[in-house]
Amino acid sequence: MERLDIQTPHKNYPVIIGDGLRFKLTEFLSKSYSAYVIITDDHVAPLYLEDVKTALSFSTNVFDFVVPAGETAKSFATYKRLIDDIVALNLDRKSCVIALGGGVIGDLAGFVAATFLRGVAFIQMPTTLLSHDSSIGGKVGINHEHGKNLIGAFYHPEAVLYDTECLKTLPASEWRSGLAEVVKHAIIDSPELYHRMRQEIPTFDAIDLHTFAPLLKAAMAVKANVVANDELEAGMRKFLNFGHTLGHAIEKESGYGVLSHGEAVAIGMIFALRLSERIYHIALPVAEIIAWFKRLSLPIAIPKGLTSQQLLERMKYDKKRADGHIVFVLLKAIGEPEVTPVEDAVISNLLAEFING
Repeated sequence: MERLDIQTPHKNYPVIIGDGLRFKLTEFLSKSYSAYVIITDDHVAPLYLEDVKTALSFSTNVFDFVVPAGETAKSFATYKRLIDDIVALNLDRKSCVIALGGGVIGDLAGFVAATFLRGVAFIQMPTTLLSHDSSIGGKVGINHEHGKNLIGAFYHPEAVLYDTECLKTLPASEWRSGLAEVVKHAIIDSPELYHRMRQEIPTFDAIDLHTFAPLLKAAMAVKANVVANDELEAGMRKFLNFGHTLGHAIEKESGYGVLSHGEAVAIGMIFALRLSERIYHIALPVAEIIAWFKRLSLPIAIPKGLTSQQLLERMKYDKKRADGHIVFVLLKAIGEPEVTPVEDAVISNLLAEFING
C-alpha cells in the first residue's frame, strides 16, 4: 500500500493506493457521516457497488445512484436529476458523497457534493487508470454544449482511495486512455521520469500491474506536487493541461465517446510538441515520442473528417484562453513546460499541415 499526502492552502488529504481498498473503506474514514451517497455508472455498478455498500453496512443511511457510463453523463440534465434525488432524501450537511468510478463520475459526483447544501464531504474512489489524474486536485464540474468542464468548481475530497484491483477489469481502450495521462506527467516533469517510463513501459503489451504500480505513484506524485504549489491553477498547474487544448476540441468535434479523453490528449500532445518547435525554433524528440505512442497503441493523428477551421473555432471556447488568444502548454524541453498564447494564424497553419500529414 502506498500513500501520498496532498497539501494545499485550503485542504490536506491523503491519497491511498493499494489492492482491495473498497473492502477496507472504513479504515480510511476520518470521521463518521450521517449518510453516504454513492454515485457510480452502469459499467462500474455491477462490478464494485455491492462491495462498497457492504463496507458501509454499519450505516443505515447508504444510498446509491447509477448514471449512464460515458462523457455524456457530465450534463446539466444528469446533474439536476442527481440533485433532485438527493434533495428528496432530506439529507443534512454531515452527509458524504462517494464518487465510485472514472473521471466522469469523479467530476460529476464532486460537483454534486460541492453544490448540495453549499458543500458536503466527498470521497474519490477511482476505478480507472485515467482517473489517477482527475481524482487529485479538486477540479469538479460538468460540460456545456460549447465545451468540456465549462461549469465547475475547485472542491477537494476528504480522501482519494485508489483500489488498484479495479484496474484488472479495464478494457484495453481504457488502459490506453489513462496511459496517455501517465505519459503526460512524465513529459512535463523531467527527463529522468520520461526516460524511466520509456524504459519500463516500452510497449502496451509490456504493462502489468506489478511493474506499473510504482510508475503510477510517480505520476500521481507529479500531480500532487503541482497541486500543492498551485491549488487554483493560477500558474504552474496549467502545465497539467499539456495536450488538452486541442485534445478537448477533438473530443467535442468527434462526438464524445468516439475517442477517449486520453486518446484525444495523446493527439493533442503531438500537436503541442510540433507547435513548440515552431514557436521556439527548437528541436524536440517528436519522432521518438511518436514511435513510443505507436508502440503504446496511442493515436497520433487527428481523426478524418475534422477540419482545421472547425477545431480552431472549438478551441476558442477553451476556458484557458486569455486576451482573445488560444493558450497552449508548450515545451522548451522535456520537463520544461510553458504556458503560451498563440496567434490563430499560427495554429491554423500548423493544424492544416498536421491534418494533411
